[in-house]
Amino acid sequence: MSKVDQAVPIVPSDSGGLRRDVGLIGLMWASVGSIIGSGWLFGAEKAVVAAGPAAIISWMIGTVAIVLLALVHAELGGMFPVAGGTARYPHYAFGGLAGMSFGWFSWLQAATVAPIEVEAMLGYAQHWKWAEGLQHPDQTLSPSGLAIAVVLMAVFVGVNFFGVRALAHTNSAATWWKIAVPLAAIFIIAIGNFHPGNFTSEGFAPFGAKGVLSAISDSGIIFALLGFEQAIQLAGESRNPKRDLPRATLGSVAIGAVIYMLLQVVFIGALPHTSFAHGWAKLDFPGISGPWAGLATLVGLGWLSVVLYIDAVISPGGTGLIYTTATSRVSYGLAKNGYAPKLFSKTDKRGVPWFGLLISFVTGVICFLPFPSWQTLVSFITSASVLMYAGAPLAYGVFADRLPHHERPYRLPAGKFISPLSFVVADLIIYWAGWGTLWRLGCAIVIGYVLLGSYAWYAIRKGLPDAPRLDFKAAQWLPVYLLGMGLISWQGGFGGGRGNLALWWDMLIVAAFSVVIYYWAKATASKTEAIERSIEEVVVTDAPAH
Repeated sequence: MSKVDQAVPIVPSDSGGLRRDVGLIGLMWASVGSIIGSGWLFGAEKAVVAAGPAAIISWMIGTVAIVLLALVHAELGGMFPVAGGTARYPHYAFGGLAGMSFGWFSWLQAATVAPIEVEAMLGYAQHWKWAEGLQHPDQTLSPSGLAIAVVLMAVFVGVNFFGVRALAHTNSAATWWKIAVPLAAIFIIAIGNFHPGNFTSEGFAPFGAKGVLSAISDSGIIFALLGFEQAIQLAGESRNPKRDLPRATLGSVAIGAVIYMLLQVVFIGALPHTSFAHGWAKLDFPGISGPWAGLATLVGLGWLSVVLYIDAVISPGGTGLIYTTATSRVSYGLAKNGYAPKLFSKTDKRGVPWFGLLISFVTGVICFLPFPSWQTLVSFITSASVLMYAGAPLAYGVFADRLPHHERPYRLPAGKFISPLSFVVADLIIYWAGWGTLWRLGCAIVIGYVLLGSYAWYAIRKGLPDAPRLDFKAAQWLPVYLLGMGLISWQGGFGGGRGNLALWWDMLIVAAFSVVIYYWAKATASKTEAIERSIEEVVVTDAPAH
């Protein structure tokens, strides 16, 4: 290890007891381990059913969207290496109301991923005789499935209690496996089982542009690519955050995108024609409930299917593990900003925010109640995630104007163009999820305002020292943004909308609306002095405890 790695730089960092134990590989593997989860097990099959072979284009669009958002996060992560960063940037830029809102979006996304990864594990496990009764026909959990799911969530929480160093080592080992198995599946299945005619025999884009765009949000493409922000969430525990965060963020996206694109190409090319002879929407073959393992068996690679069924436990398990970590770090950040009780920012002797971990366990158990299937829930999580990500481009635009001389270890080229573009792209992904998903997300947002708003009101009324300052003026654009996106979705043609907005015109309206919101938010953001004061309130310049 070099002296640079051993040194703890004097950078803004949290003073709440988090330990700087994570290096570049630990940060990158935290993100890669989140990206390569249940998405690789189901994403290719769900996408081709929704878009046909044109799902390849869906993956390309999704990758470009995630890269744009990751570029913005890479600069912000270097500027502000604090735990739960995605929950804090809007707080710095727009004050308490916006910070509380995007903090809730961030927590909602992180808290719901781990239980869904558990659901994926149990779904694949049904291949084994002993696990056949873990799920009902509608894919909700049986009593025995619920018991095992609760145990798995307890394991995620238990590993996290050993501290971030143990987590990094555990996740690194799992991530090496998670990268190796998909790559092996790609090359082993492709050899001798690749049929180029599959891409055109039933039409390359049988469902047109709408199918291509719907697949991005509805079929798990964006969900599969989510996770690059995990390095950002662990920024407060990085040994050299200003150097390592941009590298880990962009590197993880590159690794994940390449693997997923290859998976989609090989999945389409390796299918026997009989499996989609009645059209891609009716794709079917023995073992399709575990698509990749079933495909391996179908092409005569039974031994590989065994490996894939084992991986169906390890890959989602690793992602669930790191998202359990993220949930506690986001709630830690919310408490640091005064939106949640200080109990969430308390750490034990290993630097672990223990109360946030316990709450993540309780939330996971609630998610195991008879709710919809994996595919139905990924649209919800995708929308919550991208709504969380959308706060970063808005904050970036403010910091570019208000803090032009702030140190930036990574400076985004053409940032003043890429930032609004990434916000537009984020809103398009949210829109493509459809009205049926967004009205449910709206209900979850209301719940968040009730919970966090009640605490904020209590703290302000009691005059608590950590009471947040809810800056309504700087966040005047926020209710218009949320309600406006809901209205456009309701009138649009995706996911149960009324269909009053024609395809392409609807996306033009989303883009124009997003540009208006972006520059409105910049114009009404907090003043430079208020931003600097917000930063100083939650960070210090001395190194944290070791």
